[in-house]
Amino acid sequence: MPERYQSIIDVHVILERGHEILLLERQGTGYCDGMLHLPSGHLDEGEPLAHGAAREACEEVGIRIDPSDLRLTAVVHHRQRPDLARVGMFFATGRWDGEPYNAEPHKCGKLLWCDPAVLPSNTIAYPAAGIGLYLENRLYTAHGW
Repeated sequence: MPERYQSIIDVHVILERGHEILLLERQGTGYCDGMLHLPSGHLDEGEPLAHGAAREACEEVGIRIDPSDLRLTAVVHHRQRPDLARVGMFFATGRWDGEPYNAEPHKCGKLLWCDPAVLPSNTIAYPAAGIGLYLENRLYTAHGW
């Protein structure tokens, strides 16, 4: 029997502050350095989606989010390259404890609060697709297929 299809699951967090969201400038990672992304990462084995999103936000920007305060706003089935696809789960919240800061300076150059309707030109296309769905109140897209 052929093996079942498996995909990487990514969790992304859209932190809402008024009419802005938080983006991080990647650096020193080898993937899209100098470009902007949401607080995000890979889901760990056995981890519920919202818990993974809250964990990643804590690791990257030092804030605490109650997973029950996260709402699923978008799902992006992203084809990164012909042999690699991932499923991105985008969560949004305006509730957290602490002030966001660069908790991973070895991976992040700076934090930027931006208008999600006018993303900077150096925003990575994959998270931009999820942010677009969030703005349009649409749940799903296939990106890069």
